[in-house]
Amino acid sequence: MAQRAGRSPEEDALLEKAARLLPGGVLGGYSVPRDLSFVVREGRGPRLYDVSGREYIDYVLGSGPLVLGHAHPAVVGAVERQLSRGTTYFQLSEPTLELAEEICRAVPCAEQVRFTSSGSEATFFALRIARAFTKKDKILKFEGGFHGTHDYSLMSVGPRSPKAFPAPTPDSAGIPHAIQDSVLVAPFNDLAETEAILAAHHQDLAAVIMEPFQRLIAPQREFLHGVREITRRHGIPLIFDEIVTGFRFAYGGAQEYYGVVPDLVALGKIIGGGFALAAVAGRRDIMRHLAPDLDGTPEFVAQAGTLNGNPVAATAGLATLAELRKPGTYARLFATGARVKAALEEAARGAGLPAQVAGEAPVFEIYFTDRPITDYRATLTADRQRHSAFTRALLERGVVKASQKFYVSLAHGEEDVRQTTEAFTAALRAMAEQQPTNGRTPS
Repeated sequence: MAQRAGRSPEEDALLEKAARLLPGGVLGGYSVPRDLSFVVREGRGPRLYDVSGREYIDYVLGSGPLVLGHAHPAVVGAVERQLSRGTTYFQLSEPTLELAEEICRAVPCAEQVRFTSSGSEATFFALRIARAFTKKDKILKFEGGFHGTHDYSLMSVGPRSPKAFPAPTPDSAGIPHAIQDSVLVAPFNDLAETEAILAAHHQDLAAVIMEPFQRLIAPQREFLHGVREITRRHGIPLIFDEIVTGFRFAYGGAQEYYGVVPDLVALGKIIGGGFALAAVAGRRDIMRHLAPDLDGTPEFVAQAGTLNGNPVAATAGLATLAELRKPGTYARLFATGARVKAALEEAARGAGLPAQVAGEAPVFEIYFTDRPITDYRATLTADRQRHSAFTRALLERGVVKASQKFYVSLAHGEEDVRQTTEAFTAALRAMAEQQPTNGRTPS
């Protein structure tokens, strides 16, 4: 990779425009340190190129959808063919129906599908459908779990001072206080506490929603199976948020990978191939509440969106899934991820820094703590300042990651792994030479 250079006047002008036009000068969510900010000109394979001509190995991958890497020829070709036929119809189309059929074929719980345009919409409507089905109001989620940005989701995602279970903590200004009365919170990977909360509140619960792989925390096998058994016993619909894990951990998602089948699932990211597309899928008897022939009855769930099932996005998704079905694809993805993950673990050990690399091979993160990462509260022991310094040090060396995770793609190759390993080693050694920090907040 070429030596890092400064920003060009053209890029400086674009960043000044961003600061003037966008709150905080960012799109929202992920951002980089202001003095290292850049504007992307293009992405190819596993790399980004900015307006100043600088090159980056990309582990953000558009926040996860680009499992094939940027501008994959199969996706680009399929989208170009669809564009000549029109960009959106607000009607049924062949690509949309083919994608729905493929989801139902691949995902164990999927009998019917309703498309949305974002993962936040998908989890929001999954909860609404569950309420219609059970005729109950409350939901249970797990502390640290992220299900998008709607009001029900943004409860106890990242509380700095967590409350006693099952009380929720709002994570954003502007959420009505009444929402807190509708959300219960349980600890991830703690089956006994979860079972006790469900036993006490099951008569009021419309659904349990969870990421089977929560952010970066792998589930203990008995925990996922136990939650499935308890919710089934109490007749509570179980919703898996597989926005991240769907078609990433296996072709059937985390349901296949971990061997636990929910009642409903929210899908996103990979199924749109880099375009705005998500979906709710699940049991036919629950999904029926979306059918328009129920309009005018108390059973009907209203759900619509201008770009739901957009044919360009569906085409990109189908092209992506076709690549994922090729023999050996998942073995290769996991092998590459395992190498990068192991390199990060080895670099931390070599630098003498207390660290845990949590997650699975396709998605992982480093936490600067000596405590194993088994639940959200374990992440509170990590050194947040050191984590920010590490993210910055990688960016200075041409490796870009999201603020809280590494996504690995099929486009990352030998040279990318080699350069990434060098960046890990150099960044962590430089950090080890500095004075230790004291910030013990979520990384």
